[in-house]
Formats: sequence, structure tokens, C-alpha cells
Amino acid sequence: MRESVFLENPITTEIIRNAFSSAANEMCESLFRSAYTPIIYEMKDCAVALFNDKLEALGQSLGVPLFLGNLEETIKLTIDYYGGVDYFQDGDIYILNDAYWTGTHLNDITVFAPIFYHGQLVGFSANRAHWLDVGAKDPGAPMDSTVIYQEGIRLGPLKIMDRGVLCQALVDTICLNSRFPKNARGDLNGQIAACKTGEKRFIALIDRFGLDTIGRASIDIFQQTENMEQEVLAKIPEGEYGAEGFLDNDGVGDEPVRIQVKVTIKEGQMYVDLDGSDKIVKGSTNCGFAQTVSACRMAYKMIIQPQAPVTGGSFKRLHVSAPKGSIFAAEEPAACSWYFSHLGLLIDLIPKALQEAIPDQVAGAHYGDSMVCYFSGLHPETGELYMHDEPTVGGWGGHARGDGQDCLVNASNGDFKNFPVEIFENQFPLLVNRYQIRQDSEGPGRYRGGLGVIREYETLAEETALYLWFERGKMPAWGVRGGKDARPPQITVTGSDGRIKAEFLKVNGYPLGKGWKVAMCTGGGGGYGDPFERDPDQVRKDYLWGYISREHAQSAYGVVIRETGALDEEVTCRLRSRGRGGI
Repeated sequence: MRESVFLENPITTEIIRNAFSSAANEMCESLFRSAYTPIIYEMKDCAVALFNDKLEALGQSLGVPLFLGNLEETIKLTIDYYGGVDYFQDGDIYILNDAYWTGTHLNDITVFAPIFYHGQLVGFSANRAHWLDVGAKDPGAPMDSTVIYQEGIRLGPLKIMDRGVLCQALVDTICLNSRFPKNARGDLNGQIAACKTGEKRFIALIDRFGLDTIGRASIDIFQQTENMEQEVLAKIPEGEYGAEGFLDNDGVGDEPVRIQVKVTIKEGQMYVDLDGSDKIVKGSTNCGFAQTVSACRMAYKMIIQPQAPVTGGSFKRLHVSAPKGSIFAAEEPAACSWYFSHLGLLIDLIPKALQEAIPDQVAGAHYGDSMVCYFSGLHPETGELYMHDEPTVGGWGGHARGDGQDCLVNASNGDFKNFPVEIFENQFPLLVNRYQIRQDSEGPGRYRGGLGVIREYETLAEETALYLWFERGKMPAWGVRGGKDARPPQITVTGSDGRIKAEFLKVNGYPLGKGWKVAMCTGGGGGYGDPFERDPDQVRKDYLWGYISREHAQSAYGVVIRETGALDEEVTCRLRSRGRGGI
């Protein structure tokens, strides 16, 4: 390992490290408190970061990890586009959302500002947030788009503020292209405020410590991070490891979408090669390469020092490649609205590929997708268009140290929060009749996977359009080390007469009448280890808590529970001795 030679006093370094983290957290709070849309201020569908002039991360807040992993790449592309940093002026702020630049869909708006100190460029303040609507062919983001032009207004890197002066014509043009212009204007102002907050805090730190001290402390922080990652990578056996998986479909056709991953560990480096994955598909499960890098960084971080904060020293030993024209390096005019499905599967496949190399560090797959539902229509009280956009939680995979987490947001969305039922019912003409744990949805294992949920909505308006994007129906969360697969998602639409009208996982603008119900059941996480090795008393507790049924306890775990709730140890022992085949 490289010898550590630190340049700055360690106490000063720690103060600066935490000061930058605090600055990023304050940026996030500024955005939360000034945004207009609940998906930002309630669900936290956003992320912020501070970078130095070399675009190395100084501070990041909790947020959507898929955003955090590539904000600097977006700024780099902008610098290249304008031919260097000399184009930037003090007081400039930029906006962009082009899916091939940012990697995400057009609803995710990136806003960033160069930071100057006495005329010298010293860093960047950046954030990204999901806007409710950017003028796609359907409210929100269409589930059946086939080209980028159906997905909304597309912005290359543009100055939204020129040397401190807001470009009002550009703001008006952007807002004019949204079905919810008031929300768009308010969310944009919130993002600008977040950039200014980051700039203010960065300059205050320079005033306090000086550029030289901050520079030396940053180098020390980056070196510490890289050294820690190097230690972990050195423990993974060198070699080539592979895995593949399939999405249900691309949202347009019914053919599965293939993801092929090869992970190579060599000389203290990790190489992720996605050659063999499907080429650009007709539907919208495509993304720009920047977001593919971000997803691989997420998977890497889950394995390599997951507790340590991300800094400019992170990911130095990770290298990602994907064929141009593939779903991981999409090109115009590929649709990109639902970019995160194949990325979520990729995030699970990387540790799956490494399960034999690091068996104690991997977990069963988690439920994997955002499991998004939209409701849209005219509000019966106001007559105005409304739209509700909500991801749904599910189960995570079991691991060597315990059970998977129940009812947690998927990895891609990180710090997302549950949308409070009270706010939902107050703002939209819908009711939430049920929100409960989905029994028997886990992947059985010595350490079981987490459980999914059931969330049932009832419409109050005469006409409501339903939009759904659920995944992992054909390839649910898998188990590892002998663990079993979890239960896949399921959605049932019931009319006001109580009859089932439809069952599907993806749909675009399905019409609902008043009093109709939509029951959304999410999948669980995959199990870890042989289910017949699970502690029988823990199986009994899962039954008593309502997580599993008596029948499931017996068939999946070989544990017999009497109607009284007591464990039948003798029959359990006899049943388990017959092996995993059960009765």
C-alpha cells in the first residue's frame, strides 16, 4: 500500500471535512424548504454536491444516489461544450436536462454554478431535482415513449443566470412547456437558492481557512478515501466474474431486456464491462453513459467501504465500459424516461457476480425497481389538472449478518421518503385504503429477504388516468448462497362493482372510474443461505408478527407451528431432516 503522507493538521482536516458536509446538508435543506412540488420537499427526489475546481467532490448530502454519482460528469460535459472554464463568469448559473448528457430522464433538472473567489474559479455548487412535468406527450413521464422527443423539453447546458441576472425569457420558455408552470418556476427558484447557499458556505470556509489550507486538507481527505478503498479491493481475489439478468420488457414490447456484466479484479482495480447487454431498445429503458457510471459507482460503494462518505478520492480504482449504442450508452433519438430499471438490475448484478469471491459481503437481490405509479386527471373541487407521482417501497436481500430490510425504498433512490398518506389525501382526489406489509413476499433463507408492501388506492374523481411502471415480475429478487427467490410484484385494478378489471405491471393512461381501486403489491428481497437452517424460533416470530403464514413457514422453512402459535419442535426436526424437498 502507498505510504500515507498527510499535508495538513489532522484536526483542521476533520473540521474542513465536516464543514463541507454541513454545507451540502444546508444546500439540501434550502432546496426542500423552497421547492413547490411534494416529490422534492416530501419525498426528497433530489441531490446536491460541492466540488473543487478539479471537479473532485468536497461535500455531498443524502439524496438520490444515482444523481450524486454523476453530477461532476455533467459539469465536465458542459466545460467541454463551451471549450473550457474561461467561459464561466462570477454569478453564472447553468441549467440542463439532456438525457444523453446527464444520463437520467428529462424530468431530472440539473442546476449548477461556478464559484469564484476574488476572481478565481475555486469550485462548483450543483444540484439535481425531479420536476413533476416537463411537457412530455403525457403528464409526468410517459411509460410508452419510443423516442426522446415524446418525453418533454430537452435542454442542453444553458445559462439560466448571467453574471447574477436571471434570464427571464429562458425561464418563461421552460415553464411554458410544463403542465404545472407554477411548480416548475418554484422548483427552479429552489434549485438556484441551493446553488447560492453552497457558494456562500464555500466562500465562508475560504475566508476562514484560506485556499491553501483547504487545498491541503482536501488532498489528505482524498488520499484517505483512496487508501481505504485500496485496502478492501486488495482482499478480493483477482479474476473475472460474471452475471446476467433480464428485465420483463422495455415498456413497449414484451421481449425481455438482457443485461450482461463482467467484473474483473486486477492489480487493485475493478473493471466493469457491460459488453453483451442489449442494444438500444424501442422503449425507454435506455440511458446516457454518465448514469451507467453512476450506477456502477453505487454497486461499488455497496461493496467497498459503504460506511465512508464519498469524496474526491472515491472511485479512483473503478473503471466502467459499455458499448456505444447499447442500453447503457444510448444515443439520439433513444427514449430514456424509465432509465433506472436496467440500472437497478445492474446494481444488483455486480455483487451477484462477486458472490463467490466475497460471500460474506454480498446479499440477495432487493426488489430492485422504483415501482412507480402516477395518477392524473382534473381535480373535482378545483377543475385543475393534478398529477401524483410516487415510487413504492419493497424488500431488500438477506445477507451474512442478518435479514434483509423490510419495506425500504430501492437502492437507486437512496434517501427517498414515504409519501405521507395525510398529505396525499389532502392534495389529490384519492384515498389510501390499505398500506401494509405483504405477507409471504420475502425470499426464504437462513437470513430471509425483506418484505414488500401492499398499498391500495381508491379514486374519488369521475375520471382518473393510471400510469404504472413496475418491474421484476419475471425475474424477481434472487437469493444467494442457497437462499430462495422473493415473490414478484403484482397489481390488481378493481371496479366500483368489485370486479377485477385488469392485472398488469406497466400501463400508460389506463382510465379509471369513480370508486375504482388499485392494489399495488411490491416484491420482497432474496434470501441468504439455506432456509432450512433458519432458527425455528425466528420463523415462529415472523409468523406471530404477521410477516409469514403458517403454511409458508412449513413449506419454505420446514417449521411447523401449531394453531396456538407454539412451535412443534418434534415435527419440525423430522420435516427438516428430510431435506429441502419438504414433505
